[in-house]
Amino acid sequence: MQPIFEATGISKSYGHILGCSNINLSLYSGEVMGIVGESGSGKSTLLNCLSAQIMPDQGEVIFRSPSRGEVDILKLSEAEQRYLARTEWAYVHQNPRDGLRMSVSAGGNVGERLMNIGNRHYGNIRTKAEDWMSRVELDTSRIDHRPSTFSGGMQQRLQIARNLVTEPRLIFMDEPTGGLDVSVQARLLDLLRSLVQELSLSVIIVTHDLAVIRMLADRMVVMKNGNVVEAGLADQVLDDPQHPYTQLLVSSILQV
Repeated sequence: MQPIFEATGISKSYGHILGCSNINLSLYSGEVMGIVGESGSGKSTLLNCLSAQIMPDQGEVIFRSPSRGEVDILKLSEAEQRYLARTEWAYVHQNPRDGLRMSVSAGGNVGERLMNIGNRHYGNIRTKAEDWMSRVELDTSRIDHRPSTFSGGMQQRLQIARNLVTEPRLIFMDEPTGGLDVSVQARLLDLLRSLVQELSLSVIIVTHDLAVIRMLADRMVVMKNGNVVEAGLADQVLDDPQHPYTQLLVSSILQV
């Protein structure tokens, strides 16, 4: 079976500052890949290169889907990349305000993505928006409220609903539990885990929180100074880390 997604030789620098260097990874359908590392390790740069948010200096990103076949994402036009991001891909930002339109109602945020793929029937769009608000544990009576009236955790769940309503084949997540209270993080992780299992989602998730990886990821890569220092099955890496940096990360969590 071929991977749904493959990246080869991804490198990015900002002048003399290295973002990431010669990164290779693959993702299979229904699999969750975790990218971990401390702040400045290059994990967010890598995620943005993989999702075509920024262009790498070199490398190849292959995406395979029944509708498109095999395409090199980095060779698509900007318009084609935007269309892909609205249909078969989704991107969950750390700050939900970056992924929501705060001046539009909650239902409008979810419905907008449906309209992007051609849905025009208002009743059907509203029904589906209500269904997805319910699935992410949001009160459907607030469908006409603006996200600015929601708490941070509610905004993040709304952003997830907005992204998943079109049933994308690949989801990128950048620190989806970052900045949330511990109890809110726990509820969000439970929600994400149930959605991943229910929908067989293919996910690439960036986080500094190894508890997120433990709960969600099948495989993981550990980054330091723009390079991958360790990779493997998530449970194996966390239970028996081989690289000194990974050992330090794991031990620092265990000692908290």
